[in-house]
Amino acid sequence: MSQTVLIVGGGLAGLTAARLLHRAGISFTLLEARDRLGGRILSVDATGEPSGDGFDLGPSWFWPDMQPSLGDFVHRLGLNYFEQNSDGDVVFQRMSREAPQRYRGMRQEPLSMRLVGGTGAIISALAESLPAQSIQVNARVTHVSLDGQDVVMQYVDASGLSHKKRASHVLFALPPRLLEAKVLFSPALDFATSERWRRTPTWMAPHAKFFALYDRPFWRDAGLSGTAQSMVGPLVEIHDATTASGRAALFGFVGVPAGERAAVGRDAIVAASVQQLAQMFGPEAASPRATLFKDWTDDPLTATADDRQASGHPSPDRRPWVNGKWRDYISLAGSETSISEPGYLAGAVEAATRTATEIISRVNRSEGYTFAATSEESRA
Repeated sequence: MSQTVLIVGGGLAGLTAARLLHRAGISFTLLEARDRLGGRILSVDATGEPSGDGFDLGPSWFWPDMQPSLGDFVHRLGLNYFEQNSDGDVVFQRMSREAPQRYRGMRQEPLSMRLVGGTGAIISALAESLPAQSIQVNARVTHVSLDGQDVVMQYVDASGLSHKKRASHVLFALPPRLLEAKVLFSPALDFATSERWRRTPTWMAPHAKFFALYDRPFWRDAGLSGTAQSMVGPLVEIHDATTASGRAALFGFVGVPAGERAAVGRDAIVAASVQQLAQMFGPEAASPRATLFKDWTDDPLTATADDRQASGHPSPDRRPWVNGKWRDYISLAGSETSISEPGYLAGAVEAATRTATEIISRVNRSEGYTFAATSEESRA
């Protein structure tokens, strides 16, 4: 008896769900629209290419003291982590006509932790535990329809060819807002469900991050932690991004709204950010060996038009994410759907674990219930 579930989305949530299904003996097929796994988790080298010892263009931190389940998950994957550097003074920039001020730093509680190798290490560890033949990248889902007791999934590959898969159940491990905007459902979602998905903010989508890479963390020699805040910008919050292996960097969250970022352009933001770092950390900061810039609002596999206006952080909500005719055929498991920590790494693991466990229980409860998936590949 074939028991296969389709998973859409190869980020932390999708891979976590796949791992649980695989360990339970339930076969799966995972479709990821990007040419890589990880979703909003992206650790890169100085050239911007994915790296096993990279800088985190997406999420960087987790807090095992507040998120013990995630800490345990990291340990089970055999990963190591280290404390975000906070030793030294912090810098505060109040107005452009005033010099930045220096204040004594305070130990952060709870401690922010970073994964050795970058957050991408958790993606690599999960992927390595899964059968490679069950994962397909460059597979962008466009349509989902019901055909009797089956779900028919249509997706487009890297060459533009259209393919179909039939399944009994689909787990969507991506943001509700992105799902509502990018995938056509037939029959259509009920209005309340569609509107709720669209109104749910997508974690990371409104944000942009900038990195300046250096030969050494010179700010530490000056007694600075690398932490800074600014009311001037373009960077509003800055931190030491030096890796566990000693690759030195500072990173900052860009405080310029998405519309203005688009109007000004990447080069202008990068130049202004370097100039700002020099003002706050001294002349050595003016000559980084490389810079990195990631605007998640410009990523069509992360953000929609609604994300150009920041709409806050997703809130926990225990109401079902799927209603009506689709209730028994699809599940949502992106970080935003977490009932405890939506919009965090811990939320992605919680949502995926809960949803995958429900699917596993459903399979185990009924010998007659089969998640059967077959391929119906066709060219558009």
